[in-house]
Amino acid sequence: MDRPSLLERLRAFNRWTNSWAGSIAVAVGIWIVLRSYLIEAFRIPSASMENTLLVGDFLFVSKVIYGGEFEVPLIGFRCCRAPSFAEPQRDGIVVFRSVEDSTPNLNIVKRVIGEAGDTLQMVHDTVYRNGRRLEEPYALHLMDQTREPDFRLAQIRAWQLPHYVGRDTAHYHPTTRDWGPVVVSAGHFFVMGDNRDESYDSRFWGFLPRAHIVGKPVIIYFSIATDPLRIRWNRILRPPK
Repeated sequence: MDRPSLLERLRAFNRWTNSWAGSIAVAVGIWIVLRSYLIEAFRIPSASMENTLLVGDFLFVSKVIYGGEFEVPLIGFRCCRAPSFAEPQRDGIVVFRSVEDSTPNLNIVKRVIGEAGDTLQMVHDTVYRNGRRLEEPYALHLMDQTREPDFRLAQIRAWQLPHYVGRDTAHYHPTTRDWGPVVVSAGHFFVMGDNRDESYDSRFWGFLPRAHIVGKPVIIYFSIATDPLRIRWNRILRPPK
């Protein structure tokens, strides 16, 4: 029986690699579409949402509810946003893309405190929305009163002044614990982390554009602690609230 020639072997290998390459390309394409429009896995990297979400929680985030957008991972290419089935609600948790130019592809999770048209104010760590004090059983305050660096205070004042509806703008000097009243712009939301002393949120960088909201966390599918290393079995399959 004649053995295949080297050329025949090369042709067979080329057919095999082309077949696998095509299959992999199709699989990757399907994964990108599902990740963009249906559901995405998300890991909590920081303590900004404690105790609602803990470092080491792994979430499934629904993209379809708020209208997914085709996105190629790593390169940040986005297009073809789908229509939404709902709008983010006050007090709900959302995942969104950073609004800052230095981290354009960073996904962040926070809680919606106000929507367009709401008048918001914080007085000694207590939030008021449209003149009514919010009951926030999820809010966590762990640190004593501390002064923010001057550049942070300047950052807060700079973005809030155009939206400030108080009487004395000249003497308005907001902090992370005392600010407002400010009115949320059309097409925007105001978001904050539940761990108020560890969260870099709308208090610092301003209102969140609706277009940046990419999804809603629906369930914690896995959770692991590192100190000591252990699986948090009691958190698995819990919806974040």
